[in-house]
Order: sequence, then C-alpha cells, then structure tokens
Amino acid sequence: MPNLPKLNLPPIHLRGKKEGDRTYIWDSVRKMFLVLTPEEWVRQHILGYLINHLHRQPQQISLEHPVNLNGMAQRADIVVFGNDAKAEILVECKAPDIELTDAVLAQAVRYNSVVGARYIILTNGIDTKLYTLTKEGTYQEL
Repeated sequence: MPNLPKLNLPPIHLRGKKEGDRTYIWDSVRKMFLVLTPEEWVRQHILGYLINHLHRQPQQISLEHPVNLNGMAQRADIVVFGNDAKAEILVECKAPDIELTDAVLAQAVRYNSVVGARYIILTNGIDTKLYTLTKEGTYQEL
C-alpha cells in the first residue's frame, strides 16, 4: 500500500492489489477494485466505521450516490438510508490534506438539497464534523 496517513478512524482490513504503478483496493459495497487515492482511503475508512461500528447494513449505503443539481450530474460520496428507505446521513469525504471549510459544507448542503438527509458528516479522516438539519432549515454543528 502507498504511504497514506493514519486516520482518526478505527483501522479497517483492506484487500488490495498492485497493477503497474497503481494500487487498487477492494470496495466491499460496490464489489469492485478501485484506484487507491487519498480520498478513497478516507471513504473506505468511514465506510468501515458505518458498517462495523454503527452497524449499518451495506444494503443501506449508497456510494457515489447520483445527485442531479440544476441539470448537472453530481455525486455525493456516501448516503446512508434508514429502514424506511429515506436518506438519513450524507457523508462528504475529502483527502486528509484538504481542510473542512465552509465551502466543503456548502457542497454537502447543495447535495443534501436533493438527498434530504437529516445529518451531514464532513470528514478528511483526520477531522470530522457532524451537522444536523434544524426545523428552521439551517444546519447546526453537533
């Protein structure tokens, strides 16, 4: 595996392979190998946290969930659905060296205007922020 930073998330077991100069990791939800990028490193760790620690079923999780914003195809990194098939959590993952700024929150809020989840999580694997949608329609950090 390439030299990627230790994250502030529980360790996970990753299955990887190397082809030429690229390293791939197995995504157990999408059932495919993906190029290991710093953002994918974070996404796989938060995915492991959702499944192994929050006990979410893989069937409740959509990775790179399609979001149509003003006719433009976008993708939310992770959307977690409840037993009622309604979105509960939208997760925006960034590489560990990307700061979780207001612009990152604004991106997640735009996606969530379509998805409609109650919670937004922003994470770069080092820092993680959790927001909830208030009755007034604003986002409050928890």
